[in-house]
Amino acid sequence: MSRRLLFSLMGLVVLAGCATTPMEERAGDQAAAGPAMAGEEAIGVGDPAGSITADPLAADIVPGSQKDLEVNVGDRVFFAFDSAALDEEAQATLDRQAAWLLQYPDIVVTIEGHADERGTREYNLALGERRAMAVKNYLVAKGVSPDRILTISYGEERPVDPGHNEAAWALNRRAVTVVTVTQ
Repeated sequence: MSRRLLFSLMGLVVLAGCATTPMEERAGDQAAAGPAMAGEEAIGVGDPAGSITADPLAADIVPGSQKDLEVNVGDRVFFAFDSAALDEEAQATLDRQAAWLLQYPDIVVTIEGHADERGTREYNLALGERRAMAVKNYLVAKGVSPDRILTISYGEERPVDPGHNEAAWALNRRAVTVVTVTQ
């Protein structure tokens, strides 16, 4: 019986010597998976969070696309009540849009002018047109060809927020740059 016990204990010692810790298993799994793909960071053994830090959404963005414009540049500017004047924040966004449009010379955009629900339909269409033209004129002044910029006014017809309060109206007083065509 002591011989059986001795062999059992030896077997346990051998198995215990071959065992790995959970951290070693995780590192071994990563090594077997191969190197990280371009744009990804591998999870290191010492990474306490155990997460990938690369932005998974960034891989889905096609350069020169509407999504690229929205995410990396900004596709809209906002206006004060009854105004088509571009404030500093709007100008900063349009500076980035101008640089982006100059980087992608085959892109044609449409500037959509919008207004909030206050005022008559006709007045809001005219205000939306003034806002769209203010954006176009700014981009042209920054070197973008006017032939690449179309304008349209939707007035109050396409609110981004259907609410009837100042917060909703502020979101609806806008001009949106939309990629129309890539030539």
